[in-house]
Amino acid sequence: MLKRYKLALCFLSILTCQSQVQAQKTPAKTKLVEKVVRKGDELVIPYEKYLLPNGLTVVVHEDHSDPIVHVDVTYHVGSAREEVGKSGFAHFFEHMMFQGSDNVADEEHFKIVSEAGGDLNGSTNRDRTNYFETLPSNQLETALWLEADRMGFLMNAVTQKKFEIQRATVKNERGQNYDNRPYGLVFEKNSAALYPYGHPYSWTTIGYLRDLNRGNVQDLKNFFLRWYGPNNATLTVGGDVTPAQVVKLAEKYFGPINKGVEVKDMELPAPVLTQDKYISYEDNIRFPLLQMTFPTVPNFHPDEVPLDLLAEILGQGKNSILYKNLVKSQKAVQAGSQHPCTELAGEFSISALPFPGQTLAEMEKIIRESLLEFEKTGVSEDALTRFKVSYEANEINQLSSVDGKTSILANYQVFTGNPNFLPNDLKRYKAVTREDVMRVYAKYIKGKHAVILSVVPKGKSADVAHADNFQVDSSGYTPPKDQYAGLKYVKATDTFDRKKRPGSGANPVIKVPPFWNDKAGNGIKVIGTKNDEVPTVSMLFLVKGGHKLEAKNPGKAGIAMLTASMLNESSKKYSSEELSSQLDKLGSSINFSAGADQMTVSMQSLTKNLDATLALLEERMLNPRFDSTDFDRLKKQTLESIANQSTQASVVAANVYNKTVYGNDNILSIPVIGTTASVSTLTLDDVKNFYRDNFSPTVTNLVIVGDIDQSTIMPKLGFLSKWEAKPVEMPATPKVASIEKTKIFLVNKDKAAQSEIRIGYIALPFDATGEFYRVNIMNYILGGAFNSRINLNLREDKGYTYGAGSYFSGSESAGPYTAYAGVRSDVTDSSIVEFMKEIKSFEETGITDQELAFVKSAMGQSDARKYETAFQKAAFLNNIIRYNLDPGFVSQQSIILQSITKDEVNALSKKYLPIDKMSIVVVGDKATIKPGLEKLGYEIVELDSDGNSVKI
Repeated sequence: MLKRYKLALCFLSILTCQSQVQAQKTPAKTKLVEKVVRKGDELVIPYEKYLLPNGLTVVVHEDHSDPIVHVDVTYHVGSAREEVGKSGFAHFFEHMMFQGSDNVADEEHFKIVSEAGGDLNGSTNRDRTNYFETLPSNQLETALWLEADRMGFLMNAVTQKKFEIQRATVKNERGQNYDNRPYGLVFEKNSAALYPYGHPYSWTTIGYLRDLNRGNVQDLKNFFLRWYGPNNATLTVGGDVTPAQVVKLAEKYFGPINKGVEVKDMELPAPVLTQDKYISYEDNIRFPLLQMTFPTVPNFHPDEVPLDLLAEILGQGKNSILYKNLVKSQKAVQAGSQHPCTELAGEFSISALPFPGQTLAEMEKIIRESLLEFEKTGVSEDALTRFKVSYEANEINQLSSVDGKTSILANYQVFTGNPNFLPNDLKRYKAVTREDVMRVYAKYIKGKHAVILSVVPKGKSADVAHADNFQVDSSGYTPPKDQYAGLKYVKATDTFDRKKRPGSGANPVIKVPPFWNDKAGNGIKVIGTKNDEVPTVSMLFLVKGGHKLEAKNPGKAGIAMLTASMLNESSKKYSSEELSSQLDKLGSSINFSAGADQMTVSMQSLTKNLDATLALLEERMLNPRFDSTDFDRLKKQTLESIANQSTQASVVAANVYNKTVYGNDNILSIPVIGTTASVSTLTLDDVKNFYRDNFSPTVTNLVIVGDIDQSTIMPKLGFLSKWEAKPVEMPATPKVASIEKTKIFLVNKDKAAQSEIRIGYIALPFDATGEFYRVNIMNYILGGAFNSRINLNLREDKGYTYGAGSYFSGSESAGPYTAYAGVRSDVTDSSIVEFMKEIKSFEETGITDQELAFVKSAMGQSDARKYETAFQKAAFLNNIIRYNLDPGFVSQQSIILQSITKDEVNALSKKYLPIDKMSIVVVGDKATIKPGLEKLGYEIVELDSDGNSVKI
């Protein structure tokens, strides 16, 4: 485009023009590399692949089933391209890519995509960084304009202020997800021991704080110049588009961007361990952890798949050896094995969390004995079948959304150069044999050395499996040649005004999925819709009651969840292991769970295996065995899980917050899992009685979404007539405790790097077209979006947190308004000040005209993304049947959204943001944060992790 632009100006000088023409060759053109179409029922994602002259690869998948588009730009750079002393830069740069560019203002990227009804994010791992957005299809040009602008025009927008704010945000992310999270440093410690010093996998993607502290703006700019060229990127677009449309826009927006520095694939030798490396560290945990890690192979290596199967046989699912030897025997709360592979290496890990009374040394002994057991038992035909069918089912399920298909194409292109690698992957998994598995076991595991990590509770260093015998040694390390010398930024030259934001075109027509209603045996209400995009069927039984039924006897709190857990175990005809095996061989799943106000039974099946899956569903739902051995194990696990909650600040904050806003007389003030006192009293007879009295078709609705029509599925549900119907009495909803005056409830968590904050009160119940819907419109700009006032203040302006926001929740009964964040410990008091300032300001002055227009656009256009997947369709249908909604409620919501006025929104903010009558729950290090909290002027009530008063 640049050369054609120059030729257009030739009239300025005939001689100059002639010399240019003679010097130029025919301009390079975009090349169609390949076109892949689906033939028959083969598992293929159709696409067209192009290569722009500047090296940008463009992959396009055309899918007009929904009016949406998913755009993914993947750069082949992750933390593996970093150097010693500069860890974390790939991830840090991901943050900077959202901070504006030459033609997009600071924070505007999120705002533009949100206003267009889209969703967006980015992610970084060892080997790649990607940026993605899902939008209504009329917003395709906007998405490509945004992505191209930060690829080609970021440099001058990177300022010291933005750098410092995002450095603080990344530190908060590390604090929240690593330093302040139980077991958060496992990957970091293990990587440093498994890989030689200086190997780019020897540190984690988040990086070390010391490296983040020493980095500067120029380091970050150099990283961009070295790795963010179009020749190191893949643009993948999927959805309601055409290849010609995408290519034309890619040429316009990405075409002028100059090719970057050449990037070659990395190849490093696999790490070699000459001895077992024992390492350990102390953490704020209840259960110690033992993890053994063996080095293996990179992804797509021929030995990857048999090692995956080995991991499944050893430690995945109820038929695995580790489950039998450690979990079912009640020696470990959890045990398993996995085999993640990345571009340069693979890791075969085995882990166990022992019950109190068991030692890590014993865990290591049992794990080694389990490996010997595998040598004797080998690979069964059942294991082979389960593995192959489950893999195929998982791949099919990933194809249910445009973003899923687009992500698969992008990943294969970046790491294999072939977007159509899915059929090759299927062949690899279908071809694996017993002999392959035994071979890789002998090659990588048997008699081989491992990194053996012990994580023990603080103050219990003597509990490690074995004394440490390894420390990181940097001697002998030779720094690599400088990769960043001589880099120069050359800004692209355009033939159009890039500052002008593209128009969006006509809004796509949003179609609410058509659905049908029916009744199954015993009067169960059924609602369903056909979804033939993938050959699967999903069913969701919603049994009213759940935790709320425990209000009849709060001393038995936790019985609903324990009953659901028991229903996931053995039936009268089959053991739990046999049921699990049969489901895996069908590529199906059946799961029971319990929540605050209902128990759910979810089933997923390949359409071709639906009849066999329904037979197993009948067995599990209607003929539970309720075995005493299963009960003893699950009760023990539940009690330990409750005890373990005190180590998780976010869980403590949620539990204590519920107790302060609901009050002691409301069952919702007690966690769904129950308490140590309540679960300790539960018996197997309690489970049997709860199932008998409350698991009834009279309070059950059924949602069906899948590749099947009403006339075919309904006759298959005849077994539901066998389900005994009985009346279920729902307890009355107690009056919610009123909060007379805002106060702080402080829970101590010694030496916590962060504080968890929850602020709110009980507001109102769910109503699809009433005030509940309207207050969510009101809250969108206060705390509901990334660009909300709360998040922009605490995260983007102050750098206090990784993320902050607020929301209204409710069901048939009133739920809370909640503002939330995890913040740096040293700014706990300041964060509360900012929270209350934003809420008070919104309550007093309300929303602006510009904000209201933004909310209407963002929420209105987001409807295009609401009904794509089976899960989304099921959620939509569930709300219709659960709340007895008018089928046209979506249209009513649209009318409300577009007609709501500024005065109406401001009236809602005054009514539903009672700043002087809220609970403020803070979980953090009391010694650090209490002096600052005392200066805020609120009464402070100290509570323990169960929400009980602490005597001071």
